[in-house]
Amino acid sequence: MSNSCELLPVRGSFLDFSGPVEEIAELESKARYLEDGLMLVRDGRIESLLPFAEGLKALPDGLRIRDYRGKLIVPGLIDTHIHYPQTELVGAYGEQLLDWLNKYTFPTEGQYRDFDHASVISEFFLRQLLSNGTTTALVFCAVYPQSAEAFFEAAERQNMRVIAGKVLMDRNAPDYLLDTPQSGYDDSKALIEKWHNRGRLLYAVTPRFAPTSSPEQLEMASALMKEYPGVYMQTHLSENKSEVEWVKSLYPSNKNYLDVYASFGLTGPRSLFAHSIHLEEAEWRVFSETDSVISFCPTSNTFLGSGLFNLAQARKNKVRVGLATDIGGGTSFNQLVTLGEAYKVLQLQGYKFTPYEAIYTATLGSAQALSLDDKIGNFDKGKEADFVVLDLTSTPLAQLRYDNSKTLAEKLFVLTTIGDDRGIYRTYVSGRLAHARG
Repeated sequence: MSNSCELLPVRGSFLDFSGPVEEIAELESKARYLEDGLMLVRDGRIESLLPFAEGLKALPDGLRIRDYRGKLIVPGLIDTHIHYPQTELVGAYGEQLLDWLNKYTFPTEGQYRDFDHASVISEFFLRQLLSNGTTTALVFCAVYPQSAEAFFEAAERQNMRVIAGKVLMDRNAPDYLLDTPQSGYDDSKALIEKWHNRGRLLYAVTPRFAPTSSPEQLEMASALMKEYPGVYMQTHLSENKSEVEWVKSLYPSNKNYLDVYASFGLTGPRSLFAHSIHLEEAEWRVFSETDSVISFCPTSNTFLGSGLFNLAQARKNKVRVGLATDIGGGTSFNQLVTLGEAYKVLQLQGYKFTPYEAIYTATLGSAQALSLDDKIGNFDKGKEADFVVLDLTSTPLAQLRYDNSKTLAEKLFVLTTIGDDRGIYRTYVSGRLAHARG
């Protein structure tokens, strides 16, 4: 892999969205498409994006241009919920959530007490992200602090903009996977002080979900959020109907599942709740009032038989939504595949998921969900130069459909319904080539 150069000129067709986006109805007007553009990247940040003839005037003589004519360049894809230790169990057969956790997830995550094992899988996991065009992710590690250490070390080597955290889990799991409220607090605090805001790395306080954290542990998670107001909180919410009933039995004094987290002060602009399928009307109001965020996980929601996420309700309530693969309940690292599955989930509910909304959701929309749209998500001047070069004709079928597509919207729709990792031609992180197909 090449090192970041002082000035990197990139030629191709560019698509992004100007922000902020307040209403989905305005998305098409916010789309910025430049058929033949020249982007200049200096020291890992975007300096300019201009029509090629105009941009060429600013270039020193003899400087090599990365020429991607015939390809589409978009901002780096963003995954707002994924488990790196579950890379090893993708496609584990035939269970719904709670049985799946006990049969597959917990035994697999037990291996991550071994730092060397965690390091090997961290490297593999990050290569998978980059080869699928994902440049930023919000990541669950395992309960062991060394699993987070290994992951942050690997991500730092790639200079990726990632958010991650050690899982907090002190009950209702095998003994070898349990921490305590105090040890979870102490380990998380040490990790925050070492890794949060180190380079492009950020930390997320990470209770797995309410059933595996006691009230005492959720109180300690809240204490971390108050001590370090810039950190994130990530967890699961209302993924499975049996899970929802279990939470009601464990927390009978709370009004609903989300109220468990809210009662401990764990909602807010940097709090992300994966799934959020089976929500009550009162929970939607809390999302709106607290500006909390939902991670939409279409492939895992269907693979585990959990249900269909109601994006229309989220849009109605102006709840920020990020796209997520949710490896390993999810079945693909690829956000194009994930968008294809999102289209089907929403089609079943009569929601018109346009190709513009799809690309927005995987880029600027997920950057907004992570409160990182001041740093990533589009090609505005000064943004971190994470971007993906997409091959719209990567397979014979893609070529055939491209030849029969007359508008940009048609081409994008084909990309987001039949696209996969073969369409990821190049991935750049902070202006550095991090993946090249083949």
